[in-house]
Amino acid sequence: MGLDGKTASRYVGVFEQMYLLKRINVWARNRLNRVIKTPKLQFIDSGLLAALLDLGAEEVQQNRARFGKVLETFVFAELLKYTTTADDDYQLMYYRDADKFEVDVIIENTVGELVGVDIKTSATVKESDLRGLKKFAGLAGGQFKMGVLLYDGTETMPLGDGIWAAPLSSLWGQ
Repeated sequence: MGLDGKTASRYVGVFEQMYLLKRINVWARNRLNRVIKTPKLQFIDSGLLAALLDLGAEEVQQNRARFGKVLETFVFAELLKYTTTADDDYQLMYYRDADKFEVDVIIENTVGELVGVDIKTSATVKESDLRGLKKFAGLAGGQFKMGVLLYDGTETMPLGDGIWAAPLSSLWGQ
């Protein structure tokens, strides 16, 4: 972008104050690594992101791959709303490792219990969709309470090892 680090950091700070962006820390078993590793910048407004990507309804139907980041942004914003209004304190993080295993959102409560949430645009669930959640569950050990794969289907299904597939509509209790 041609900006020095201080200027870029100030812009990110302004966007955070405007609730357009949020820095999301990486989940790591070692709390010191959480501080050291680079946070991810997460858009909060999925409509603005779709506009910036010039992604309209017609293209969403034709090219679901480009829609993935917008959907992830939407789900993150919904979870952020829930965590900020909940009775308990929750922290939202993400998980990604050098082997490209990833979980879109990690929710941690005050006692360290963890829920992994992965978001998929497809209406079906494949074994490969569970890679990140399974790896995260193994690393988290006893702290792992469940994993949820939010997808564009209609059924809630147990997938084994504390991992469930749930429709995106379950965010609204349907």
